[in-house]
Order: sequence, then C-alpha cells, then structure tokens
Amino acid sequence: MLLFVLTCLLAVFPAISTKSPIFGPEEVNSVEGPGLLNDTKVYTVDLGRTVTINCPFKTENAQKRKSLYKQIGLYPVLVIDSSGYVNPNYTGRIRLDIQGTGQLLFSVVINQLRLSDAGQYLCQAGDDSNSNKKNADLQVLKPEPELVYEDLRGSVTFHCALGPEVANVAKFLCRQSSGENCDVVVNTLGKRAPAFEGRILLNPQDKDGSFSVVITGLRKEDAGRYLCGAHSDGQLQEGSPIQAWQLFVNEESTIPRSPTVVKGVAGGSVAVLCPYNRKESKSIKYWCLWEGAQNGRCPLLVDSEGWVKAQYEGRLSLLEEPGNGTFTVILNQLTSRDAGFYWCLTNGDTLWRTTVEIKIIEGEPNLKVPGNVTAVLGETLKVPCHFPCKFSSYEKYWCKWNNTGCQALPSQDEGPSKAFVNCDENSRLVSLTLNLVTRADEGWYWCGVKQGHFYGETAAVYVAVEERKAAGSRDVSLAKADAAPDEKVLDSGFREIENKAIQDPRLFAEEKAVADTRDQADGSRASVDSGSSEEQGGSSRALVSTLVPLGLVLAVGAVAVGVARARHRKNVDRVSIRSYRTDISMSDFENSREFGANDNMGASSITQETSLGGKEEFVATTESTTETKEPKKAKRSSKEEAEMAYKDFLLQSSTVAAEAQDGPQEA
Repeated sequence: MLLFVLTCLLAVFPAISTKSPIFGPEEVNSVEGPGLLNDTKVYTVDLGRTVTINCPFKTENAQKRKSLYKQIGLYPVLVIDSSGYVNPNYTGRIRLDIQGTGQLLFSVVINQLRLSDAGQYLCQAGDDSNSNKKNADLQVLKPEPELVYEDLRGSVTFHCALGPEVANVAKFLCRQSSGENCDVVVNTLGKRAPAFEGRILLNPQDKDGSFSVVITGLRKEDAGRYLCGAHSDGQLQEGSPIQAWQLFVNEESTIPRSPTVVKGVAGGSVAVLCPYNRKESKSIKYWCLWEGAQNGRCPLLVDSEGWVKAQYEGRLSLLEEPGNGTFTVILNQLTSRDAGFYWCLTNGDTLWRTTVEIKIIEGEPNLKVPGNVTAVLGETLKVPCHFPCKFSSYEKYWCKWNNTGCQALPSQDEGPSKAFVNCDENSRLVSLTLNLVTRADEGWYWCGVKQGHFYGETAAVYVAVEERKAAGSRDVSLAKADAAPDEKVLDSGFREIENKAIQDPRLFAEEKAVADTRDQADGSRASVDSGSSEEQGGSSRALVSTLVPLGLVLAVGAVAVGVARARHRKNVDRVSIRSYRTDISMSDFENSREFGANDNMGASSITQETSLGGKEEFVATTESTTETKEPKKAKRSSKEEAEMAYKDFLLQSSTVAAEAQDGPQEA
C-alpha cells in the first residue's frame, strides 16, 4: 500500500513543478481560445463610476476593425466595435474612442458601472490571425458603508461626492428597507418622504457634483443604511454612482428633550425652547423657517446679534439665558401664515440642531390688551394688561421690544381684572405707566408671563407718540369767542324789553304776545334742528316745513287775541285789579293824562327796587310806596289807580322774567 502512494506522488510532482510559479520563474501557459491572452490588466472601479479600457495595436492593424468582447462562460460576446454596434446591455453608457493616426491605441469608456459589468474583457484590432489582442479584468466594487453614530434628538449630515461627470444629473438620498430596495428620502426633483417632513434639508450641489443632506430631530426609527446617488429619475437605479452610510442612533442622548410641536391661537403667541451645547455659550444663535416647497431653504428670521427680519419686527424676539444651555424664541401676533416648521441653530456644534412645528388652533388669546394706542408728548399714559386666573402663580411683566430682546419695565398691579367671566379674584390687571411721554417712548410693548427661565404667553401693543393738536385748542378758543357776543346780545335785548315795558305797557304786552308766539315757533324749529343730527335729513326737513306754517298761524292768532283784549279793556266800565274794584268812566281816562309823568317816575323807582329782590319783596314794596305817596299827591281818580295797578303788574312780570333769564347763580 505504501509503495502505491509513493508511486502516485512521483507521478504528480513533475506536473506541479512545470506549471506552478512557486517552484520557478516559468511563465504560466494560457489556455488557447478566443479572447484569452497571457497578459491581463486588472481594472478596479466603484459601483456607478466610469472605467476606461485601453487597447494597443500594431501599425498593420490601424485600418482594421476595432472591437471589445466580454467573456461570458466559454464564449466571448461582442460589446462594441468601430462599425457602430453596441450591445443592448450597454446602450447609452459606452463608447469607443480611436485616437489620432499617430497613436496606436483605441479606448472603450463604460459609464455608470453596474455589478453585472464585472468580468473578463478582450480588446481586438483586426479579424485574422495577425490581429492584436489585449485581455482586461474589470472588478466592480460595491461601496462599503461608512459607520455614523449620532445622538437621539440630534442631527446628522451626509456629504455626498459623486464626481463632476454627474454634476448635472438629479441627486437623491434613499434608505434601504429590505433586500435591494432603497426608498427615497429626498431628491433634487422635489420628492420627500413624509416621515422626514420639516426636518430634512438637501443643500445645493457644488459644481463638482457634490451635495449634502441634513436631518434634524433624529428618532430611533431613523437608524439604518442610507445611500446617496445620481440618476435622471431621482432614485436608485442599476449603475447609479452611490455612497453609503450606516446610521446608528444613540438613545442615551446628551441633547435634552424639548417640545417638537407648539400650539398657539390666532392673535396669541408661542414660546419655543431651543437647546444648545453649554460649552459653546458664546456661539451665535439662529432661528429659521423651513420651506417645504424648496428642499434646500431655511431662511433666517432672527439671530442673537440683534438682526430681525423686517416683517417680524415687534413680534419676534430671541432671548438668551446665559449658562442655561437653552435660548427662547417668542413669536406673537400669530396668524395662519405662521404655521410650519422652524429650526434652532448655532454656528458651533452642528449636531445640536433641533426642529419644532408651530400649529395654529382655534381659540382666543389669554392675555387681553388694548389695540394700538396713541400717547401725547409730555403727558402720562397708562396701558392695561389683563391676566386670567390660570396665570395666578406666574410672574407677570411688561417690557419694551427691541432687536436684541425685550427690556423689562416697572409695572403696577391694580388688583383683580374684570375682563374675564366666571373668574375669581386670582385674575389680575397689571398696567404699564409712561410718565411725561417722550419721542423715545414710541414703539412695541409686550406684557407676558413666565416661570423662572421659562417664558409663557405674551401680548403686544404699539404705542405711537404725537404732539398735542394745536388745531383743537384754536377751535375751543374760537367757540368761546363766538359765545361771548351772543351773551351780550341777550343782555342788551333784555334791557330793551324792560324799557318798552316801562314806557308803553300796552304796546309791550302786544309785542310780548307776538314774541312769545315766535319763540314757541323758534323753539319748535330748534328742537327739530337738534333732532335732525340723529334722524335722517329728509324726515327732519319735512317736519320743519310742517311746523313753520303752523307757528306763523299761531303767531297771527296771538296778535289778533292781543288786539281784541286791548279793545275790550277800553270798553269795559269796571276793572278789577287784585281784590280792589273801582268804577271807571270814559271821561275819567281823558282827564287823567296829567299824572302820566309822575306815574312813570314811580314805576322807575319801583323797577330799581325790584331788581334786587324777589317776587314777594316786589309786591310788598309796591304797596308801601303807594300808601306813603297818597297823602302828598292830589287825589287820583279810579281810572288812575287802576292804570297804576296795571303798570305794577307788568313790571312784576318783567322782573320775574329777568330773574328766570339770569338764573340762581347770577342772583
């Protein structure tokens, strides 16, 4: 048995020694067959990239057909040749280039390499036994994923560099779900996975074809294998150039929890808490609005250096809390357009990027303030702010807004507010008082609540400052000046009426009756005019046109009654004045004219006395004067006494009217 084994080893040993390079420098013999040469060049290229296979030839084959074959099994398959043929599996991604006549070389370029493109290739110039042949071995490498570890609630950035040959080709980022499927996360054609809404950005690509993708607010389910690539369809296809990452999400995160959704009502406010690395307290903080229509935009709205976008002035502020590791962004005067996703950023650690969604819901703001107010220079302005019961334990404040924050101002607690229904004594009214207002006081003012470093709701009021209107002062003085002449006219008119009553009592009685009737008509007209400002103009004019003729008729009637009464007095034989009755004859009236002057003097003296007294004093003075003067004068007739009593009655009526005109203060 041993002899048989030794015989077999001696038979095999010469064969090994003649064919293996281990035992000597002999050249390996190649197997004869089409497309197989003893000199092979190896090409190693990444998946989706481009390879160029160079094929030399001799001068005698310069004008002959050039071709490239791929060895599939035992037979070569034509891939491309100089006559224009292209294998269907390579359509659109292969070409054959022949250099100038001075160079004995042609090249075959294959783009968007696929895994199936790997294998043995044969270059050939000519078709006979004198043709030049070159063997090539193409190896297509599938990219190994780069391992990436990030914290939960943090962010990750994928930098993708695919080369300038795909600079103008659509780019994408996808995540492999199962097997070879790769679901698009985002691409440059506008597609975006719903799970990444509001927290992903595809930054603009560079000229060399590179781009980056940022994902914030990392979740546990975001872990997995990601591929970036370039293809006209915006998704992974066979032969697409790709890069790969394997993302691991660390659940033991150093990034604190913060609300991912904040809700506010129209007209109200929201306060967003943004964490940052405490080691970078001096870094610049930013807040931007994520725009879903464009995957690569998040325009800044405010930063910690005092910049605020113009349309957000007075309603947006970034407040820092030194050493706290957070900054707060307050946005008030909310509208439906404010709904969306916002990002918290710094110019330091890019891992500390968070996102929050603001939703606008139905409801009323909790804080109640007046609308925009106007203050007058040099005067005092008080602006109230009503806080409901739910904020009884909160710190309440007033501040003046500016680009760098909101400067706190002193305020005054004025007790429970009456602006809320079904609210107990815990509601508060806190007022802001501006003493001696200046131009510098103009601007936006906020009232709000907070607990420690955490800010709550706010309400905004704009205070405009203007000078006291000079036109209003002139109007008041003019009104007073216009009123003075009217008073003088009334005074002089009253004196004229008094004189007429003294000089001609009967004529005065008739004119007074007409005047009273005219006053009644004027009073009716005045009441109609004053009501016209409250009623419609057409109905007022109709009422006036009805009352004026009626007043004229009443005036004519009053004149007629007065004339009739005067004639009646001349014809009566007996006149009764007070309780005293005297028989009067027509001849006595004619003989008593000589006493007229003395009677007028008595009436004047009585008028002077009654101007200082009341109605009762007037009657008493008249009786006493008549009794004291009777013995000194010639005996008067009954007619004279009756006429004297009638004058006294008219003077008494005139005095009572004067007292009614002057009023109790002047008396």
